[in-house]
Amino acid sequence: MIALLFDVHGNLAALERVVEDARAAGADRWLVGGDVSAFGPWPEETLAALRDLPDARWLRGNHERWAVEGDDVPPMPLAQGGVAATREALGPETVRELYGLPLWQPLPGGEAWHGSPAGDTAGFLPEPQDDEAALLRGRTPALLVAGHTHLQMRRDVVRPDGGTTTVVNPGSVGLPFDGDPRAAYALLADDGTVELRRVAYDTARTVEAQLARWGDAEWARQVATTYPTGVPAPQPALD
Repeated sequence: MIALLFDVHGNLAALERVVEDARAAGADRWLVGGDVSAFGPWPEETLAALRDLPDARWLRGNHERWAVEGDDVPPMPLAQGGVAATREALGPETVRELYGLPLWQPLPGGEAWHGSPAGDTAGFLPEPQDDEAALLRGRTPALLVAGHTHLQMRRDVVRPDGGTTTVVNPGSVGLPFDGDPRAAYALLADDGTVELRRVAYDTARTVEAQLARWGDAEWARQVATTYPTGVPAPQPALD
């Protein structure tokens, strides 16, 4: 059984509870779906904990890419500040190593991408979108696992060829955006069935660590408000 761990975002407290829950449920393999360290109070420790997982495969997320391709970082204080802080915390060697991670991984019955085959910031939403078939970029897996939006979901997408792809977003381990602050992940059985799971963790511990680690940085305070609510702070653009 594979535990699907996406968008951990440096939240070690959430990751520890998810790994504990997944192991108790029978997980013996792991997929680390990108956006490992950015925004959270424990970027180095979270990366180390994920590296300690046996039989794990990894994907590159947009934050691993943005740490190198800085011109692509959106002009918002949260993105700019969080990427810069994480880049400095991890150091150039680790940043380059994470940048070289694969863009996709095969799975039983399908495949996994950070956002979608169309790109690491092009994600599926819980409600169908008019142009979402284009996110598949001509690929025809029966199952597509993708994250990025921090919104846990499972639904079918009709492809241009008339077939159907089941899209699963395991949700965000470390920074959910769906109004439920519990850590989100999923389990993929060998027969291709997927179970979406939520796990409560000590959000107060993460808030305290966030403020202690990053001090008065506005981007860090914005992230801290999301941990106990599961609701992202509004993001004004930079002037």
